[in-house]
Amino acid sequence: MDRAAIFEKITTLLEMIKFSHTIFAFPFALMGVVLASLASGELPSFGQVFWICVAMVGARSGAMGINRLIDAKIDAENPRTTERHIPAGKVSVFEAGCFIVVSLVVLLFAAWMLNPLCFYLAPIAIGFFVLYAYSKRFTHYAHLVLGICLAAAPIGAWVALRGDLGWSVVSLALAVLFWVAGFDIFYALQDYEFDVERGLHSIPAKLGMKKSFWLVEVFHFLMVFFLLLVYPGSGLGAIYLVGVVVVACMLLYEHSLIRPGDLSKLDAAFFNMNGYISMTIFVFTLADAVA
Repeated sequence: MDRAAIFEKITTLLEMIKFSHTIFAFPFALMGVVLASLASGELPSFGQVFWICVAMVGARSGAMGINRLIDAKIDAENPRTTERHIPAGKVSVFEAGCFIVVSLVVLLFAAWMLNPLCFYLAPIAIGFFVLYAYSKRFTHYAHLVLGICLAAAPIGAWVALRGDLGWSVVSLALAVLFWVAGFDIFYALQDYEFDVERGLHSIPAKLGMKKSFWLVEVFHFLMVFFLLLVYPGSGLGAIYLVGVVVVACMLLYEHSLIRPGDLSKLDAAFFNMNGYISMTIFVFTLADAVA
């Protein structure tokens, strides 16, 4: 295989896992770094930040690869997802499997380079990746499992630097959990009819469209609530609180884009706004810490 073919295959694999969507969780991992630094009063080394970033990329790539591989049969039956890479034949099961193994090896190696505790905890995170991929087959609350997976990002960064847990990062993790669960319910609205027909589990399939919207509003209110609870004792100040207010306004705008029976702006709400939200709260947190 020549270089052009190798580059094309790598590009295809990155498209399969929606690598650009790493931006959803990555800023929260970096927020964990900032909070841990404020708590300890010490700046992390370049090596620590580097290996946290590597671990984050490995974890997210492996998790998405696992989900795509396990869901390949369901994706092939769902009209919305038949063109995903595995059911469409753009990526073979063997290639996807190799990609997953490499990604998880990268995660484990980066975790070991950070500290032994991170290495010992990494398999638990991998277990949740697998659990999420299967959860829609037996529980309506798969969205919360996904939230737990992404909530591990700031906790992992904190543990990498401090080796313990603090209230500020736990509160941030809970904010991430409810934020992710909320927008994943929005995303699941697209497959409401398919999930009901095939007996797959999701909150929209259980509660219906209107009640699902109400639950997302509750979850995103809880996100803002827990972002506010990050503040006490964290060392952050007014700039961070302004950032929380901005995020709350962005969530309100996101909710204005989607209505029961009208999902035409779902992509803008899901992909664009959530990327902006994660980057916004990180930028305000970093600016506050620097100031």
